[in-house]
Amino acid sequence: MGRILAIDYGKRRTGLAVTDMLRITANPLLTIDTCQLLAWLEDYTRREPVDTIVVGYPRQMNGQDSETVPAIRAMEQQLRARLPHILVEEYDERFTSVIAHQAMIAGGMKKKARQDKANVDKLAACIILEGYLENHTN
Repeated sequence: MGRILAIDYGKRRTGLAVTDMLRITANPLLTIDTCQLLAWLEDYTRREPVDTIVVGYPRQMNGQDSETVPAIRAMEQQLRARLPHILVEEYDERFTSVIAHQAMIAGGMKKKARQDKANVDKLAACIILEGYLENHTN
C-alpha cells in the first residue's frame, strides 16, 4: 500500500501533504512553485510509493466552482496523463486556508511565520488530506 498525497493548488504556489506508509497520519510536506509541480510529482512518485493523489477542489460559498477550477482541471488532466497508474481524486477544500490560519494561531506560531504563505499552503494541503482520510475511513 502506498502513500496518499494531497495538493492545495494555487496559481503561483502549491502546498503538498502526504500520509505515512500506513495512511494513518497526514503531514505537511512542502510548498512548491506551481510551474514545477508536475515534474516534482513525477520525481517524487518514482522515489516514494503513492497510490492516490487528492486534489483540493475549491468551491465558493454558494457551491459553485471558484475561479481557479479551470487551471486545476488542466493540471489534473496532465497529472492523469503523466501518472496513469495513480488514482487522482478531488476533495472539497472550502475553508482550508481559514482553518490553516486558525491552527497556526492555536499552535502558537509567531505572526511572521503565519504571514509566510508557504506555511499556509502546505498546512492547507494537510487539512485537505486529513479530511479525505476521515471521510474514507468512516
